[in-house]
Amino acid sequence: MLRFQARKVIVVLLVLFFGCGLALPNLFSQQTRDAIKNGAPSWIPRILLPIHAVVLGLDLQGGSHVLLEIDRSDLLRSQVTQLRDDLRRILREERISFQGGIGSIARGVQVRVPEAADRAKLLPKLRELAQPVGTLGAFGPSSNSTLEVTEQPDGLVQLSVTEAGINERVRRAAGQAIEVIRRRIDPDGTVEPSIQLQGIDRILVQVPGLQDPQHLKTILGQTAKLQFRFVAEPGATDVDMLPSKDSGGQRIPVSRQVIVEGGDLIDAQPAFDSRTSQPIVNFRFNIRGAQRFGQATTENLGRALAIVLDDEVISSPVVQSPITGGSGQISGNFTVESVNNLAILLRAGALPAKMTIVEERTVGPGLGADSIHAGKLATLIATALVILYMLATYGVFGLIASIALLVHVCLIFGLMSVLGATMTLPGIAGIVLTIGTAVDSNVLIYERMREEEHQGRPLVSALEAGFQRAFATIIDSNVTMLIAAVALFSLGSGPVRGFAVVFILGILTTVITAVTLTRMLIALWYRWARPKHLPF
Repeated sequence: MLRFQARKVIVVLLVLFFGCGLALPNLFSQQTRDAIKNGAPSWIPRILLPIHAVVLGLDLQGGSHVLLEIDRSDLLRSQVTQLRDDLRRILREERISFQGGIGSIARGVQVRVPEAADRAKLLPKLRELAQPVGTLGAFGPSSNSTLEVTEQPDGLVQLSVTEAGINERVRRAAGQAIEVIRRRIDPDGTVEPSIQLQGIDRILVQVPGLQDPQHLKTILGQTAKLQFRFVAEPGATDVDMLPSKDSGGQRIPVSRQVIVEGGDLIDAQPAFDSRTSQPIVNFRFNIRGAQRFGQATTENLGRALAIVLDDEVISSPVVQSPITGGSGQISGNFTVESVNNLAILLRAGALPAKMTIVEERTVGPGLGADSIHAGKLATLIATALVILYMLATYGVFGLIASIALLVHVCLIFGLMSVLGATMTLPGIAGIVLTIGTAVDSNVLIYERMREEEHQGRPLVSALEAGFQRAFATIIDSNVTMLIAAVALFSLGSGPVRGFAVVFILGILTTVITAVTLTRMLIALWYRWARPKHLPF
């Protein structure tokens, strides 16, 4: 095992060199890294340039912390509205006669259908609207329904949302909201925010380095539900009275019929009007949206188009000619900042429900500086003490273990840089812990060599036996720690996951440095020194 082919030595050295090279960007500032990338010759592949530095977490560099809660009542209102529309559609399609109008109940709607034959047609259609919600109960899986259909003796049919249906809608809304929030905060993929689900209806948003929580609240506070409607004509029914930005907040009648929704947008970019030099937003529809928008503007020339964002008319231009190209612009009393924010909101899409900010705080950079200093000091002291102990106990082999230890730490930072992992204060603690576990593998190997030599084996045989017989023990110990770290990562959240990520990377690099690199260095030492006994 002390014999290495030249090809294997080259491969190992290239892996170690490349891995440690990935950690180099952490030694430079962001300005220096940008200068290196921008000043590099065009023929050098970008993948060979410094990629990323380790992202510092909120507890290290400061930033904004916001806890959002999904408005369950808003989701329930939207579900009830959808139920009303579905019930009206079924009554119309099945030509069912009913008395009075469609009424409201606590969690749904109701309608009086006097004829039994009509109720027999209506009830199966209503039950088709319900969807099963799978849950895990105490005695195994069970299934609940999202809707409940009941029939009263006087011909009254009620359709209501169940508690399981509300919870299922909240869960789906939370998953959708996380992706929308990520696109809003990090449209270019450079901010590295932390967005996590807490419970079923709360979302924790942490943006390292952002010291302006108001900007974050502005981005997150809007649902960004965009609709294109027409301003209602005089005497029209079925209208909404919405505040208009063009009219100074005065309410204007807007038709409830929606022409196109924001979901049909495929792009939105800030720009300036070439005639007035005012900030505007240029947008483009998908094929379906372009067809519906083109047909609506063709049939309604001269009418005012209401562009509605979160139940507010932000612009109401008059349709002068058919808009059939699938693109257009939103103009109004906008500033450059508001246009940029609006474009981001439209590109990211609408939140599935209103979000309420239940907690917000700003972490100052002073706390981060103290944490970084304390973490650096702890890491340096731990590394120095471990190296001194290894040198005092194992001599030359202790020096070899120290070299492997330094490479081990470099590989951790290199992998974290590539993965874009966030370094937090618990992550620093994880690095300190992996320093001890990495050296522990060397101790197992060295002590096994000592035992083999005491049993009378020649030095070469003792060295080989030390690696062979300690290898299984090293693998077993690292696998058990890896299982525990994976459990922490899977079940934990926030700082616990940050600690688990660093610990997992440390376990993986330990096997490389404590076994492969150490064995190679010992083999080189043996060929150079030709000793008769162990150096300790």
